[in-house]
Amino acid sequence: MYASNPWGGPMEIANGGDTTEDERSRNLTTEWDRASVMHQYQHHGALDETQQSWLLGPPEDKKKNKYVDLGCVVCSRKLLKWTMWLFALALLVIALPVIIAKTIPKHKPHEPPPDEYTAVLHKALMFFNAQKSGRLPSNNGVSWRGNSGLQDGSALTDVKGGLVGGYYDSGENVKYHFPMSFAMTMLSWSVIEYEAKYRATGEYDHVGGGLVNGTTPDDYYCWERPEDMDYARPVQTTNSGPDLAGEMAAAFAAASIVFRDDTAYSAKLVKGAATVFAFARDFAKRTTYSKGNPYIEYNYNSTGYYDEYMWGSAWLYYATGNTSYISLATNPGIPKNSKAFLMTPKLSVLSWDNKLPAAMLLLTRLRIFLNPGYPYEDMLQMYQNVTGLNMCSYLQNFHVFNWTQAGMIELNVNGQANPDLQYVVNAAFLASLYADYLNASGIPGWNCGPTFISTDVLRQFATSQIDYILGSNPLNMSYVVGNGKNYPKRVHHRAASIPHDKNKYSCTGGWKWRDSANPNPNTITGAMVGGPDHSDKYKDLRNNYTYTEPTMAGNAGLVAALVSLTSSGGYGIDKNTIFSAVPPLYPVSPPPPPPWRP
Repeated sequence: MYASNPWGGPMEIANGGDTTEDERSRNLTTEWDRASVMHQYQHHGALDETQQSWLLGPPEDKKKNKYVDLGCVVCSRKLLKWTMWLFALALLVIALPVIIAKTIPKHKPHEPPPDEYTAVLHKALMFFNAQKSGRLPSNNGVSWRGNSGLQDGSALTDVKGGLVGGYYDSGENVKYHFPMSFAMTMLSWSVIEYEAKYRATGEYDHVGGGLVNGTTPDDYYCWERPEDMDYARPVQTTNSGPDLAGEMAAAFAAASIVFRDDTAYSAKLVKGAATVFAFARDFAKRTTYSKGNPYIEYNYNSTGYYDEYMWGSAWLYYATGNTSYISLATNPGIPKNSKAFLMTPKLSVLSWDNKLPAAMLLLTRLRIFLNPGYPYEDMLQMYQNVTGLNMCSYLQNFHVFNWTQAGMIELNVNGQANPDLQYVVNAAFLASLYADYLNASGIPGWNCGPTFISTDVLRQFATSQIDYILGSNPLNMSYVVGNGKNYPKRVHHRAASIPHDKNKYSCTGGWKWRDSANPNPNTITGAMVGGPDHSDKYKDLRNNYTYTEPTMAGNAGLVAALVSLTSSGGYGIDKNTIFSAVPPLYPVSPPPPPPWRP
């Protein structure tokens, strides 16, 4: 019993039986002042547990907020806890996939397939591997070819190491240096103009005699693989030949620009070019290399050499910067003697024999991009005018050349019965290249008489001819071996036609393979054959070489045309590399006029 209520009011605790009904009612309805209670608590000290239970009743479920001092910020522990959970969740949602993606082995995305021109380009370059003579590298890529001609030139005393190596020209096992040099010049030219495309396609680092109808064992009479040749292989030496020497000079000079990063080798090529060109210009040695030579006249007869003078001197100027060469290339006597300005259709066709269209285009390049002015301007302007007319002659609407019904231009001007695709691909390359020259200089086209022709028309001509060769023709046949499913199977080629087995077939023992009607046992991938006739028909006969024989010069033109048209590596040419050795041009002042006389 307490006599008084220590928490702020009279209160008497007594036995339940001693209280009245009114008192019980009053006690039940009495409201406690919480603030007063807390005041008493602070004044008198902590309450014991019994007192707290009396006054406050059962403890509330709500927990008291706790705070965390983070130094510069005080925040609720609950808020901090939720923040940490959200951060962990974000880490799980965002970072985990990134981590997983980093740990999964990467697969490079599939590159878009190359265009058809790039695919055929790879094959066309393989043809040169099949034509190699001498010791073959392990990565030659033609399983049915091996080392051959290892004794070529071994009897010569003035040639160190003999003449091992080089390329067999066609289906025969002959190494003809005139068309071989032309092929090398064309390949080098295409590399210089389209280096980026060669790099993009992965191809930048790729890159004897016989009597016709004779009976003596030689490269024509015998049908043997190069690896099995067991007959004498004579070497011919010429004491004159400005055409051959001029073409060799062009090949060496053009190659020296391709190999410009290898200073020593490039200089060696320049020296060789200058040496053979000096031989070509020797007045006492100006008889064509093929004249009176029964081993050459039938196949690669040369009709002149002034076109090689223009061609070789142009390349030597680009390779050396020596103005004596450009002075020769633009000397009026050169086009006069080569009949460059007569505009006869035959002279508009680029071939291993006629370099005029290519030489004038090459010199037009100088005018378009460097514009050297006097004293070269007049002749360079004439070269560009004729170049434009040559391009006009390739267009069907001007009716200069015949065309097959299916749309192939007929450029065979050497009297053979059938068109020859080597001339078609050369024209396609020149047209595509000239279009690139004009586009690179911002010129939209040129005039054929009163008619303006856009560069797109030239490109369409080039693509139409290459597309025809690759299968857009009435026979749906690709004239490049290994391209598509329908291509020549009986190519006129000794190594391709004889099985690659352990048997050695003799000179005449191989005739059974020559005369067989069966397809070749070896596929000579990338070889462009002679092509169809005037009616767009083709005879896949091994013995009919006009249809089925490939050549070095033909495939070189094909490669050049393909790389000019492919979209791999972008479009356009390399404007400057070819001029690397050409010094800055300062036009020479023209001579003063003669003194006035009354």
